[in-house]
Amino acid sequence: MEVDHELVEVDEFDALAIEVKLSPTSTAATDEVEARALWPLVAEASGKYPAKEHAKKVAKELGARDGLIYLLGQESQRYEDSDMAPEFRQRRYFYYLSGAGFANCAVTYEIARDWLILWIPYTDPRQVLWYGTTPGIAECKERLHVDDVRYTFNLTSYLHRYLRQHPQTTVFALHPGQTPKLDGDGDGPPTGAAAPHIDTARLRPAMDAARVVKTDYEVALIRQANAVTSAAHRAVLERLRRLTNECELEAIFQATCMARGAKKMAYPVIAGSGTNAATLHYEDNDQSLAGRQLVVLDAGCEWACYASDVTRTLPLTRTRTRDGRLGGGGGAMIAPTPEAAAIYAVVERMQDECVSRVRPGASFRSLHARACAVAVGGLLRLGLLRGGTAGEVLALGTVAAFFPHGLGHHVGLEVHDVAGGEPLLLPAAAAAAAGGGRGLGGLGTRGRGAAGRREWVSPEMAAALCRGGGTASSSSSLGGGGRRLEKNMVVTIEPGIYFCREYIEAYFLTNAAHAKYIDKAVLEKYYPVGGVRIEDDILVTEDGYENLTTAPKGDEALRIINGS
Repeated sequence: MEVDHELVEVDEFDALAIEVKLSPTSTAATDEVEARALWPLVAEASGKYPAKEHAKKVAKELGARDGLIYLLGQESQRYEDSDMAPEFRQRRYFYYLSGAGFANCAVTYEIARDWLILWIPYTDPRQVLWYGTTPGIAECKERLHVDDVRYTFNLTSYLHRYLRQHPQTTVFALHPGQTPKLDGDGDGPPTGAAAPHIDTARLRPAMDAARVVKTDYEVALIRQANAVTSAAHRAVLERLRRLTNECELEAIFQATCMARGAKKMAYPVIAGSGTNAATLHYEDNDQSLAGRQLVVLDAGCEWACYASDVTRTLPLTRTRTRDGRLGGGGGAMIAPTPEAAAIYAVVERMQDECVSRVRPGASFRSLHARACAVAVGGLLRLGLLRGGTAGEVLALGTVAAFFPHGLGHHVGLEVHDVAGGEPLLLPAAAAAAAGGGRGLGGLGTRGRGAAGRREWVSPEMAAALCRGGGTASSSSSLGGGGRRLEKNMVVTIEPGIYFCREYIEAYFLTNAAHAKYIDKAVLEKYYPVGGVRIEDDILVTEDGYENLTTAPKGDEALRIINGS
């Protein structure tokens, strides 16, 4: 292994340090960097990570002509009372302005000067011995579009110089606990004329507004995440006939992603079979597949911190032999039951009709309303709903018994990415007014992340969303027509129909207004189906959409499952 070195001036200590540099020709060094997937390995995402472009977008959204943006990356951590560390996950707002996927970094952006600096940790040679090195100054400059890269031990002296040159400036930070350490030991700014104004209120909304519309580079990373995820879903299909437990679907999916360079999942895998498919956030993934009609596989990897989110619903029922016995073993053919096939067809049409309507200017609320209309029409034809017209059922919101979540969400640095200040369906106040914040313990805000895994849609919300088809003119009580789609947004379209006995019986069959529209006898036939969800990641283009997800579904998936 070739070893080079470089003398590094350390402002803080008025001394020199020696930086050990592993040669690019070193196999060990190359393998170390690639194994940790610190950099995007995407041909489509050519050039440097566009950190500078992102910084300009944020400054524009801030509306500030001067000041300093200051962001901290995630620090190294250890479990309590342990020498083991949790899996590292970079802070997404920091990553957006840096592209640096390793620990103990910071980034500053001088707005008036348009000057972006990445601050990285100096790696002691003894640390290299145990844990390897992190990217150095030269490598960061090569991979990331920033104006300069410096070591973090010079950050405090830089901040003091900047504040002396720009007295009473504004420092923009995300949170009060992530403001600059300016006095050496404490967190407070220096006193006197040079004391800056610390603003922790405006940066996050500005960054959300910038993040919601993706750059072409970001789209390329999301496309790559979808490519790997789609390959992993295909790998599950190819082996499905031989599988016996939910955990095997999870194992095959994750192994395929890891083998293709995507070592991190965008969220925990959901592999729910039978009645488990009716639990939206099911994650146990440990039940036998025997006797189950369907399995919902909701799984997506991330690529260079950018997420994918894909769901497929797969049949599990074995065909019967000529003497009437149930086929078994890896050679048995699989086909959906009539009930499973009927529900899948309804959800498939829900998704097809909504995806076909994606384009700049489209209201996401109107897409959700369309999904509800298709669902009600299908459930009426199957006899699950009865005793009224589609309009009457939609007006009451009874569809929420079977389609209880939002149609989709943004995808980006988070699997449920930022909304840019305006949710796709309803503002928080409107959702609460329509019943989204009451009953069921406020399920719309539960789950991982600030917005939960999915947005719960109450019957009142469903009725309000469907009133007049979700158009702006008929939705004044909800605060307008909802979020309008823009070019380079990436959203999921993920309709579903579920048969959760506890939920339906507790909140709909005990309510006379809803119960009169639900045929309980027919419903009993569908409880074993569990649920069906189909989800793709959709890019809004100049005049329509591009489906970034290529995972097989429908008839194509069934042919792969059966090897035909």
